Amino acid sequence: MSPNQVSIARADELQAKTTEYLSYKSKIQQMEKENHSHYLQQKKKLLKYFDGSSEDWQDWHWQMSHRITEVDLLSEFVFLSENEIVEIKQVAKRYRFAIVPYYLALISSSDSPIKKMSIPAVQEILDNRGLIDPMSEEFTNPAGSITRRYPDRLIINVTNMCAMYCRHCQRRRLIGIGDHHTQPTDINDSIVYIRNHPEIRDVLLTGGDALLLSDDELENILIKLRAINHIEIIRIGSRVPVTMPMRITTSLARMIQKYHPVYLNTQFNHPFEITDESTRACSILSNHGIQIGNQSVLLKGINDTPFLMTCLCQKLLEIRVRPYYLFHAKSVLGTTHFIPKLKTGLSIMEFMRGFTSGLAIPTYIMNAPGGLGKVPILPNYVTLLSEGHYSIRTWENKHFQYDDFE
Repeated sequence: MSPNQVSIARADELQAKTTEYLSYKSKIQQMEKENHSHYLQQKKKLLKYFDGSSEDWQDWHWQMSHRITEVDLLSEFVFLSENEIVEIKQVAKRYRFAIVPYYLALISSSDSPIKKMSIPAVQEILDNRGLIDPMSEEFTNPAGSITRRYPDRLIINVTNMCAMYCRHCQRRRLIGIGDHHTQPTDINDSIVYIRNHPEIRDVLLTGGDALLLSDDELENILIKLRAINHIEIIRIGSRVPVTMPMRITTSLARMIQKYHPVYLNTQFNHPFEITDESTRACSILSNHGIQIGNQSVLLKGINDTPFLMTCLCQKLLEIRVRPYYLFHAKSVLGTTHFIPKLKTGLSIMEFMRGFTSGLAIPTYIMNAPGGLGKVPILPNYVTLLSEGHYSIRTWENKHFQYDDFE
């Protein structure tokens, strides 16, 4: 065969590998169109119920002040069986829930992934396998509201508030019975600690959701951090680009822009969360030089298939969000029903390598218990045959030998 014939044969072989995935992607796109129509209907219904306007819908303060926190009100907009209503009320006695109208409007069916992530399920109170604080954050808090697990970076927890309380939340112990921001004295103690530790070069503001601070409250922290010479980068942890994208305003982005380099980590877990509104929010951030990384959580029955995760990560790149981490769900009390098998995550990583670009592939991460930090979980591509001699496996499960150069 000529080189051209070989090339065409190989191209045909590669094209054949995409057929099944492209069919799946087409179905997802059709479902997204249907979901959008449902969203518009729900938006209209919610605005009528709360006597709101289209302008109100785009106001994050309005969204927060109209969070749904009662089961009976929830059932006005989402179909719940009588048994579900009873169970949600039982769960809510231990683990409260709250969901803004925007994110509620994204729930399109009884088995919606949005519903599973936002509405309580009875498994939460049947769980006896998880731990309240599996990462031992209580024992990695040297001052203020800090969590420190690494030599050069740390977290400041600035609030316990979220637009929507994820049912898989790693810090559900902090949700408590009410919303509150971290006390200014604790924030100041955190800043003093950082100022006195020149090895700290990277600070992550999170919570809760760091962007539920007001612009002024957030800027007050950013000013103090930027005044510390050894702070190189600041990161913000926020899920509001996903759950309440109207919080991302031009004025917020302009304010953050003054303190660059600032990065934002968010958490898209499903393609259905990528909407016109969330796309617009990400554009505002990107257009102001705020680079966005995505930290998905691998959740059983929600996003734990190779096709879905590939579709999500490809769509994220389209809206200028870089897939950063794929977290293996933590063993938090009340959430272990979300934890998939480890081999499930490995199979997803194996599929993505070769079937999509490297930009779209996150690092699969497990948090070691006891606050020991993140561990990358990788498929095994290299086998040591003998000293300096290796067998290496490709994404197509083909093998070749490699020998070290002396």
